[in-house]
Amino acid sequence: MQRSRLLVLIVMLTFFAISFLTNILGPIMPEANASFHMSLGLAGFLPFAFFIAYGVGSLPTGYLTDRYGTKKITLLGMLFAVIACLIFTFIPSLIVYLISLFFMGLGLAMLQVVINPLLRTAGGEEHYSFYSVMAQMIFACGSFGSPYVYSYLVQNLSNAQNGVLKILAIAAPTNMPWISFYLVSSLLFAILLLIIILVKFPKIQLTNDEKVEGLSIILQLCKNKTVWVYFIGVFAYVGTEQGVALWISKFLNTYYQANPDTIGAHVSALFWAGQALGCVIGLLLIKLLDQKIILASFVIAGMIILSLALFGNYQIAIWAFPAFGFCTSVMYPGVFSLGLNSLSHNHGTFAGILCTAIIGGAVIPLLEGIIGNAIGLKFGMCLIYLTLAYQLAIAIFARPLVKNKTIFSSKRLISYDQ
Repeated sequence: MQRSRLLVLIVMLTFFAISFLTNILGPIMPEANASFHMSLGLAGFLPFAFFIAYGVGSLPTGYLTDRYGTKKITLLGMLFAVIACLIFTFIPSLIVYLISLFFMGLGLAMLQVVINPLLRTAGGEEHYSFYSVMAQMIFACGSFGSPYVYSYLVQNLSNAQNGVLKILAIAAPTNMPWISFYLVSSLLFAILLLIIILVKFPKIQLTNDEKVEGLSIILQLCKNKTVWVYFIGVFAYVGTEQGVALWISKFLNTYYQANPDTIGAHVSALFWAGQALGCVIGLLLIKLLDQKIILASFVIAGMIILSLALFGNYQIAIWAFPAFGFCTSVMYPGVFSLGLNSLSHNHGTFAGILCTAIIGGAVIPLLEGIIGNAIGLKFGMCLIYLTLAYQLAIAIFARPLVKNKTIFSSKRLISYDQ
């Protein structure tokens, strides 16, 4: 088929929008906590409501896409995001927020499932690796930018005299200016929705690695020990990433009285900038070293840096959290690819199962909040040591059927029929 640069651009904008909305929960959490008078345990339900939708929506989206097509499911995901953001903007209560977060997460889960095959088709199979790396960078840019947009809104909304800011100020409650961020997000997704309506989508032919087979295959894989090892591994990674990123602003506010709208948002943004930089370094390292060595090294570094962030002073914390973001950069691709390379069959369904493990981003922050209520947030965040330890165990004990090729060695293949 004819390649489409326009569709590639739309996919990149979609990655940006997904990240823009997903990773604002951390910077917003202190203000949401104050507005709704939540305990740390209750605050942990905010990411839970959002990320649990990934566990619910990932596998069914594969079947819906096969039946109704990529464009319709993309539009449905966008529509969920727009409506969920708007409903909370105009009905700003805690219960509505939790429900809205679930439907935001469900919409974004649908988009995550459909846009990767679309990127492969629109950009060309031969360019897919390049565009995948670009998409990861765009995703990181969205995470980096959203805290600054949020910070700008809450600092300037009350003084708005005219223009877009004035409209946002009228729409958002005067005592909760942070809600205006969701109105901005709804506008972003609405624009993408309109663009997608006007653009013709190609017919997507899923590769074997993208297809999700029937329920019987899923049940069969669920009996496989390897599947569970890497399901828990992805669960642990997402719990690690979100278990730190979501609590950065609240941590700095709790222990150092740092302003969450400025310092907290800034450090949270730098966490994602660190992750983006780590992705670039990781691309270079993967050509030099065994993936297991890279994963183990970054996990151990993460343990050390997390200790500095949690138990050092304020000056150490504000650079250690971004440095920890750098350490997370190779963990997800490391665990995910080791998992796929450790199973000889049904890679599409296996990948779908691994995607449902994103619920780790729901469970771990919730547990941190519950522990934080009892003995303090600092010690609640120590739960991340367990998730890091599990990833380290994978790095040590993994026995992939295929090892990554480096400049010093050729790819070693083991027959899948063995």
